[in-house]
Amino acid sequence: MPLPDWTETLEAIVVQKTSGSGARLRSFGVVVSVAIAVTAVFALTHMLKNVDYNEVFAVVRRTNTGFIALALTLVAISYGSLTLYDLLALRTIGRKDVPYKIAALASFTSYPIAHGVGAVALVSPVIRYRIYSYHGLGAFDVANICFLTGLTFWLGNLTALGLSLSYEPGAISLMDQVPPRLNRLLAVALLLGVVAFLVWTWLSPRSIGTRRWPVRLPSGPMVLLQIAIGIVDLGAAALAMYVLIPVGVNIGIFHLIAVFIAATLLGFASHTPAGLGVFDAAILVGLGGEDREPVIAALLMFRFLYHLLPFVMALGLFAGVEGWRSLRAKHF
Repeated sequence: MPLPDWTETLEAIVVQKTSGSGARLRSFGVVVSVAIAVTAVFALTHMLKNVDYNEVFAVVRRTNTGFIALALTLVAISYGSLTLYDLLALRTIGRKDVPYKIAALASFTSYPIAHGVGAVALVSPVIRYRIYSYHGLGAFDVANICFLTGLTFWLGNLTALGLSLSYEPGAISLMDQVPPRLNRLLAVALLLGVVAFLVWTWLSPRSIGTRRWPVRLPSGPMVLLQIAIGIVDLGAAALAMYVLIPVGVNIGIFHLIAVFIAATLLGFASHTPAGLGVFDAAILVGLGGEDREPVIAALLMFRFLYHLLPFVMALGLFAGVEGWRSLRAKHF
């Protein structure tokens, strides 16, 4: 059977954002993204001065293969938890007939490719549509899934950031130039916001959107599960980087988690491919210290394991699926 036109997905995306206020918000978002990217380039240029790159690659070579294998396992756990984002979204919109393997396929192809290209809001829905349309989902179903998976991402990020800053409020002071006391207040505000949303969805079924594009929000227990999955995803990714940092470098786990999440959010907001430059600058600034070579070495290894390797695998998998479906369509 031929696949429906992928442009229907683009129409669904456009329908969500037709108001004047939406256009103004997008313009503001573009300005913020450019500002973050420019600031990151400036900071990264400064941080990379006087770096001994021979030492960086020497640290990479000295890294124990067992730690690399552990980091790769943690990366696999992180991407495995990402597949549950799609599964929960499918259950929320009432599509229990779509099996987990299809949710996993859509998740693992859309996330690495979309983040690797840097156009998440455009590429991710199109890839998901190519996967899900074979199983009877329409463009607006896919748009709802994208919204709900994004909700899981933000709930997990904000909760993990709030918890880590509550424990170590000075972790991101080098990044936001805010005293630890104010960072702790920020952490409390984030956690209260998440709790308020959890209570709101727990009291009764909720939905948002318009009559043309209604979005059913997850129930309270489902929101709690979303938060747990989001924390596992972020925690595994942060731990993957943590185990790659040499033992002699004194960086606490909660410090790294807070910096890692903040760097992830900044990279996401910048819309650069895989947060390139922005994520890296935030990590180097946030972790501080004079011995940058070990941190840069860990960052390079993490980039390979978490971004480049999944990106190549996802491209190959998606190309294979598309090729197989094209051949199947010709024979039937």
